[in-house]
Amino acid sequence: MDKVIIHIDMDAFYAAVEVRDNPDLAGKPLIIGALPHERGVVSTCSYEARKYGVRSAMSIKEAYRRCPNGIYMHPNPEKYKRASDRIHEIWSDYTDLVEYISLDEGYLDVTGTANSFGGAKNIGHEIKSRVKNETGLSCSVGIGYSMMSAKLASEEKKPDGFFEIPTPEALKSLIIDRNVRIIYGIGQKTAEILQKAGIRTVRDIYENRQRVISLLGNHGLKILELADGRDDREVTPYAEVKSIGKEHTFQQDITDFGYLKDALLLIAGELSFDIRLKGIYCRTITLKITYGNMRAITRSKSGDATNRADEIYHTAGEMLDKIEKRPVRLVGISLSGFTKSAPRQISFEDIGSDDRKGKLENMKFELQRKYGGNIVKTGSELEAEKRFK
Repeated sequence: MDKVIIHIDMDAFYAAVEVRDNPDLAGKPLIIGALPHERGVVSTCSYEARKYGVRSAMSIKEAYRRCPNGIYMHPNPEKYKRASDRIHEIWSDYTDLVEYISLDEGYLDVTGTANSFGGAKNIGHEIKSRVKNETGLSCSVGIGYSMMSAKLASEEKKPDGFFEIPTPEALKSLIIDRNVRIIYGIGQKTAEILQKAGIRTVRDIYENRQRVISLLGNHGLKILELADGRDDREVTPYAEVKSIGKEHTFQQDITDFGYLKDALLLIAGELSFDIRLKGIYCRTITLKITYGNMRAITRSKSGDATNRADEIYHTAGEMLDKIEKRPVRLVGISLSGFTKSAPRQISFEDIGSDDRKGKLENMKFELQRKYGGNIVKTGSELEAEKRFK
């Protein structure tokens, strides 16, 4: 049976949520991220801001230089998470094979369910309609025979678009004269290697197959497959493969590593809440550090599966203690190696105080789930929050 894949991408998600909740922002260049006088980057921006050349991941200073009359706002993660949860619920009504790429983007494999809903096109239109009616937000939908074709289809008519790429021939016809970066897996560095060899478009790839292989080896072979419309990747449910991370960029470089641990404590609490909501546990904890000179490092540790904030924090803190002590610009934690069960045997150390800690975390989570993520804090978190802010 031929695959049928749908890719959905919300339109300027964070900005759209803010406009939905405050219609006075409609039609204005809205930039979500840091404020102009702060250090940070653009998380997302409205299409009006994009007309000025503002884009995601751009430094906020550069965004302000290009769009000094824009409206700058800090993000509201909890609000966006609530909107995302509702959107994800809608998507999951059509298949259990959903791979969430982020809060606002995902792939649906509807190969086995499309006929039950009147076909993939009907599912796509129905999702667009439901998302608009139930959340007040718009999305772009792409339908394809593979993950790459569905992704390209969703990008073709943004915003609020709908497009289908039904066959490899249709994909090749669409992309043949476009820049090589349209192909999945070709990032900036790979594009630069190809461009130095005079390979700038997909047509150039077709006409220089051996040259691509000699330049890029096995990666070149994969690029040729994708350029020919062959993509055998599978839509994999979120919890099986993805990492979840949070980080914080400081307005001034930090030399006080106790202060950095306060940041890690708060981040660990937020991540614990996120994975508990999903009913999953992580086996790998990664510490991310960017020094003041922009040198970035990561340190990872794998062990027993956990969803507990104190264990995530303790592991990240131990790794922080071992790194070079220099001014730090950014600190973060990411979790990976997810499982739906915690294969962890109780030891003598788990009995007593540690068990009470576990019960306390469970109680805290239930309160947060019922009343909101910030409704309850431990004493340590309150102290860290005071110092951190």
